[in-house]
Amino acid sequence: MSDKDISFMHRALSLASRAMGMTSPNPMVGAVVVKDGRIVGEGFHRRAGLPHAEVEALLEAGNAARGATVYVTLEPCCHYGKTPPCTSALIDAGVKRVVVAARDPNPKVAGRGIKILREAGIDVRTGVLEKESRWLNRGFMSRMERGRPWVMAKIAMGLDGRIALPDGSSRWITGEDARHEVMRLRAWYDVVLTGAGTVIADDPQLTVRLPAHERQPLRVVLDGMGRLDAGYRVAESGTIVFSGKVADKANIAALKNKGVECIFYEGERIPPSFVLNTLLEKGVNTVMIEAGQGVISSFAGEDLIDELVVFVAPRVLGKGLSWIDVRLDNPLSSVPAWRLLDNRTVGEDVMLHYVKRAYGE
Repeated sequence: MSDKDISFMHRALSLASRAMGMTSPNPMVGAVVVKDGRIVGEGFHRRAGLPHAEVEALLEAGNAARGATVYVTLEPCCHYGKTPPCTSALIDAGVKRVVVAARDPNPKVAGRGIKILREAGIDVRTGVLEKESRWLNRGFMSRMERGRPWVMAKIAMGLDGRIALPDGSSRWITGEDARHEVMRLRAWYDVVLTGAGTVIADDPQLTVRLPAHERQPLRVVLDGMGRLDAGYRVAESGTIVFSGKVADKANIAALKNKGVECIFYEGERIPPSFVLNTLLEKGVNTVMIEAGQGVISSFAGEDLIDELVVFVAPRVLGKGLSWIDVRLDNPLSSVPAWRLLDNRTVGEDVMLHYVKRAYGE
């Protein structure tokens, strides 16, 4: 691949990332139209139902698109959904060449978009910054290829690895800057998931409170014992509560009256796989866990955590709860290998960002 191809694709990826957290169930896609070595049009998919990246870029390019090269971060779609197929738009615009970062694993596309373009006489090149494109859309890729959303766990701990005092209280371990960073993380994810214990102990809102931010993540609470009532701040529209068979009927009725969606499981422990399968059916690409030891351990115990963001505060909690409690028969060989992606200071705290090595290479 040429340096120019890499440079223009980097621009397309940068455009795609502007819609972080806004496009589900669709992927994030950016596109750049280049004619005679300069950009004549660019665009990105802003949210489901709005024009796709290629269409935005072609509209901006106008007649200059004829004979041009289009750089797009994901294989152009070739089916009718909420919008017409992008392959038709590219063919009708008379583009000469299309450079694609990654193929679309959606069974409705899956190579057909590239095939249609080539059959129309357009030169198509694939695999330019493919790794970067797949990482940007790791949630969409996970949903399409693995049949479940991508799961990230956020952990705030002291220097001794404790996330809460013995009574479960954990507010506030980290500083204001770290809490602002958590808001940014929530803005990127489709779902923020927690447990009833965290709601009862801290009564969190689990919302994004950033200037000019339009979209709120879906809030999900696991409440196997049915302890939640309508008095908590998450008890409103935009929240799903997974309840077990022992759930208090009066509490459930009150939650539903507040606009909460209640989903039942026949048991006192809500299996993470059941939760993820339910969210999969709702078109969820990404899940962020903000919870205590029990919920995190249940997901880790089923090997369902793909990414970790750990905030370490410069304080010692002493006796208290660690972030995970999973029994491993052969710990040294069973613990997944994690790769450090980033580490930086956030105010007085340290932020560590890990991904499972299997997905980070």
